[in-house]
Amino acid sequence: MNQRLTHNAIQRLLLKRFALAAGTYALALLLVWLAFFTGHYNDSLAGMVIGSVLTVFSQAVLFAVFYSGTNLRCSDPSLTEVQILLGLGWQSWLIAHLDEARGAFLVFYLLILLFGLFHLSRIAFVRCALLVFFSFSAITLWELYHFELHDPTQSLLQVCVLFVVLGWLVLYARYVQVSRQRMRQRRFALQAHQDTLRGMMRQLEGLVATDELTGLFNRRHFLRLASRELNAMEVGVVHGLALIDLDHFKRINDVHGHAAGDQVLQAFAGVATACLRDGDILARYGGEEFVVLLPDCDAERLTACCERLRIAFMDVELVGLEIAHLSLSAGMTLLELGDDLDHALHCADQALYRAKRDGRNRCAAAWENVDA
Repeated sequence: MNQRLTHNAIQRLLLKRFALAAGTYALALLLVWLAFFTGHYNDSLAGMVIGSVLTVFSQAVLFAVFYSGTNLRCSDPSLTEVQILLGLGWQSWLIAHLDEARGAFLVFYLLILLFGLFHLSRIAFVRCALLVFFSFSAITLWELYHFELHDPTQSLLQVCVLFVVLGWLVLYARYVQVSRQRMRQRRFALQAHQDTLRGMMRQLEGLVATDELTGLFNRRHFLRLASRELNAMEVGVVHGLALIDLDHFKRINDVHGHAAGDQVLQAFAGVATACLRDGDILARYGGEEFVVLLPDCDAERLTACCERLRIAFMDVELVGLEIAHLSLSAGMTLLELGDDLDHALHCADQALYRAKRDGRNRCAAAWENVDA
């Protein structure tokens, strides 16, 4: 899809460039007809009409090639050298039929070469410049041989001036092409640096959003994600929220050491990640406390999820450690449209407190009767 859009954009650019060239042809034809009517173009009216029709036809063929996309099959989709060679051919035909006015029309040689200044390779540009020089020189020598030159010294001066201008243009084209190459290299280097910076920024964002020990989201990032989910809620949608606390975690740290406690935290993160859906948000809330947000979840599904997680954590076996009776307590609440996240966390925390108070290893819901 992206490649197709790129091709379409390039093709539109090439069509605009061709339109510029076609406009130049139209202006040149107007000047040729002006030269004809002022007596400076040595040809009959029929020859003028035929030449004009052939010029328009050549441009129509090029337009059909660009409009149909046939040019994209070529090694150079812009067909720059083809257009330049065609233009030089018509220009040389024009020069051959002009009298003293040919000096004024020499400027079109330069316009044609400038058309390829940014697109032709150095060798191709030199080749086109040599074709210009030898074409004009051949026309001049032909007329000199047949004694048709009105002013041989003026024609010799024109050849010399054309040689100097073409030499300068070749050198300038070389300078432009080298500068473009350097700019392209710098752009590629800048792009590489930007890609590196983007990668580093993504890594930093991951570090800022992730708890290093468990690999889960941290509290700050959870609050950001949860707020985003609440802002995107629709009428009738309910989210589930649960605060989870690992039972007797301080005793595990005191008896088995902090390394064992870290292993317990990592084991819970692995179990919880396996029990939750892809769209659920799980984070380490602080210490041995975790928080989970279940989008589009009712009370029954939230309770079932927390119970499944509680049972799965009880069955965890830690490698190299003998810690019996792993358990957790959970406080659950529901969020509807317009509810405050801080208030919901407070309700879940109160439910978690009741679960701890009632003996731990259980899930308590904020919507249940506290006195029950």
